[in-house]
Amino acid sequence: MKNPAPRSTYRHGDLRRALLQAGIELARAGGPDAVVLREATRRVGVVPNAAYRHFASRHALLMAVRAAALSALAVAMERELAGLNRRRRPDVVARAALRAVGTAYLRFAQSETGLFRTAFSVPDDPEGDNDPDKAGETGRNPFQLLSDALDRLVEAGVLPPERRPGAEYLAWSAVHGLALLVIEGPLGRLQPAQRQGIGQRLLEMVEKGL
Repeated sequence: MKNPAPRSTYRHGDLRRALLQAGIELARAGGPDAVVLREATRRVGVVPNAAYRHFASRHALLMAVRAAALSALAVAMERELAGLNRRRRPDVVARAALRAVGTAYLRFAQSETGLFRTAFSVPDDPEGDNDPDKAGETGRNPFQLLSDALDRLVEAGVLPPERRPGAEYLAWSAVHGLALLVIEGPLGRLQPAQRQGIGQRLLEMVEKGL
């Protein structure tokens, strides 16, 4: 009897990772609504029942994909921060760090729209969330990276300490709103250079407004 050809979609014992990767690709192409457990199993090449040991429901798979999307956003922020010139004055570096976090956020929304939508598809309280699956390479998630940037502004004397509480939500709301206007609203018709210019002006406005 001829032996069956080995599967090329996943390694033995690593079905969960293969299903998660399939879910990520579904989200990348179609956002959170495209993350369907049955389709993920079809792509991996197993029957649907085989998935339930790793993901009991479509929601469970979506939550894992959402965590991976947040991790990818955190990595994008970290890479933008890594390009900063830290030999400059502390206040200059602090301002640049906040802009780097916002710039990466806006760029990710446009380049990875499906993952961006998935990352924010479920109501969540980011404070105190230390899920490592949502973190980047430094172990910090997107909300924590924003918080770190705001703390630097206080340490550098740019942001008065009394104005620090809740500043994450003000900055986040402004930048997230622009991201949605670009990927889902009327600003999507603008040329890339125009969108980039508006984004940088918004980030300057956020910094001054804080």
